[in-house]
Amino acid sequence: MSKKNIFYSLIALIILGVVMRLISHAANVTPVTAIALFISAYFGIRYSIPTIIGLMLISDAIIGFYSWPIMLSVYGSLVLAGLLGMYLQKNKTIGSTIVLTISSSLVFFLVTNWAVWQFGTMYVHSWQGLVESYTMAIPFFKNSLFGDLFYTGAFFGIFEAGRYMKSISIVSMGNLIYKLRI
Repeated sequence: MSKKNIFYSLIALIILGVVMRLISHAANVTPVTAIALFISAYFGIRYSIPTIIGLMLISDAIIGFYSWPIMLSVYGSLVLAGLLGMYLQKNKTIGSTIVLTISSSLVFFLVTNWAVWQFGTMYVHSWQGLVESYTMAIPFFKNSLFGDLFYTGAFFGIFEAGRYMKSISIVSMGNLIYKLRI
């Protein structure tokens, strides 16, 4: 893929991610984690991290910034998803994609809810408060997991289907040309 096509793809994914964070949606059902995994798997980490951070900064500038330690945990969790996505560059199977998507969702859940407990004011700073933070976040985790699996499946599935269709077209054209020469 040319650098120009990569650039346009990244811009399209940023726009999609920002729009999906801005429109009305179920809590935590956005394509951001899927975008991090997808870009790392197909374009590399050097594109994934700036794209995710840019997407989040743009959308947070519109939505509103919040506690910087909690924001750092959100951004850091998404960067970790991008790092996990690097594994998919050479090991892209349905199973590994599902496992890494679930892992990314779980990392996001654990890191961000720890940060809400540690740096926020919603929960007492005790073991009981930490447990309460995680317990209260379970519905959001379910939404995140559903959204991450759905969007990752959509991005990877559409991209791979497009690659497959392109390869079929090339093979079919080669066969046609070969037959015409005989």
